[in-house]
Amino acid sequence: MDTAFDSTPLTPPATGPATGPATAPDASDDDALTQLDPAYVTSLRLSAVVTAIPFLIGAIVAENVLHSAGDGGIETVWPLPFGVLIGLVVFVALVFIIRLPMRRWQARGYNMSVDRLRVVRGIMWRSDTVVPFGRVQHIDVDQGPIERYLDIATLTLHTAGSHNASVHLPGLNHAVATRMREDIRQHIKRDTL
Repeated sequence: MDTAFDSTPLTPPATGPATGPATAPDASDDDALTQLDPAYVTSLRLSAVVTAIPFLIGAIVAENVLHSAGDGGIETVWPLPFGVLIGLVVFVALVFIIRLPMRRWQARGYNMSVDRLRVVRGIMWRSDTVVPFGRVQHIDVDQGPIERYLDIATLTLHTAGSHNASVHLPGLNHAVATRMREDIRQHIKRDTL
């Protein structure tokens, strides 16, 4: 089954991901990339919230320790009013929760042609990886609890060799990831016959 996937530009879609099959039999590496599922942004935001909680707790404890030191007759070493450290941590956490996931989503994309998968990622350091299906050893479709709840998955291609031996493509709709796995598997099966 020689199906390629629709290549849409890396711009936020108005509704849902672009997941339909393309009409062109082969796509070059210069074609536009297909955007990941918008639920990936929610997944990144939930992960950022879980990561930010210990820092917020640490800031609250530090503020209490720094301001209670002056109560016992010891002079306080923290000249700023209560809440400054907590406010700073909340501000940084909000940037990591609201803005960074959207930027990461916009910076990622993929292009699947009949014989290779191209994966692009990175905000500051861009990575553009092309995986020929002939080098693929096995394929995984993984879901964590947040991904399972949002019906998204990570497609992982394990390749021969040691450099970039595993290529991960997170943020795919689960049905799309499964279909991509089966299309790649069919291509590999045809090549081995």
